[in-house]
Amino acid sequence: MEKNLEKQSNSSIKIVIFGPESTGKTTLAKQLAAHYNATFVPEYSRILAEEKQQKGEKLTSEDVIPIAKGQLRLECQAPKNTMLICDTDILETLTYARIYYPEFKSETLKKYVAKNTANLYFLTYIDTPWEADGIRDLPHKREEAFLQFQQTLKTYNQPYVLLKGNEQTRLQTAITHINKLLEVH
Repeated sequence: MEKNLEKQSNSSIKIVIFGPESTGKTTLAKQLAAHYNATFVPEYSRILAEEKQQKGEKLTSEDVIPIAKGQLRLECQAPKNTMLICDTDILETLTYARIYYPEFKSETLKKYVAKNTANLYFLTYIDTPWEADGIRDLPHKREEAFLQFQQTLKTYNQPYVLLKGNEQTRLQTAITHINKLLEVH
């Protein structure tokens, strides 16, 4: 694994919207970035999946490490000393790898995950309608995926807030928790 996976972002605060597909992560991340005038970091795996889809290809286990590197690159390219609102992170990449490719193992990736975590994670619950978009493909495994994401946060002992409810409720809950974080940071 390349050394660039060791490098953390230059932000003072990193917030990650974390959870299974089709749970409102992108919408919430963009809303929070706009609210705080923060840097929005998109989901690199979606970018790569869309590129591969245009070529008639799908993501494979061979893409896990490039996705992790791409996600970290997007975070590192953000302006220094700004709040990052990330639509995903390397910990989410690891979780998806476990869901899609149970045979995938990388102790090195796990080590770098531990060095690139966030100040706060918002775990999005599966109480939003699942929407097909050509990339998403696990509507039948939402509960199982949610439990995997929650377990990952617990395994890596990461601070998180569970977000449930409609879009406005989730946004207000997230703002409340970010404001508390800003008070102590």
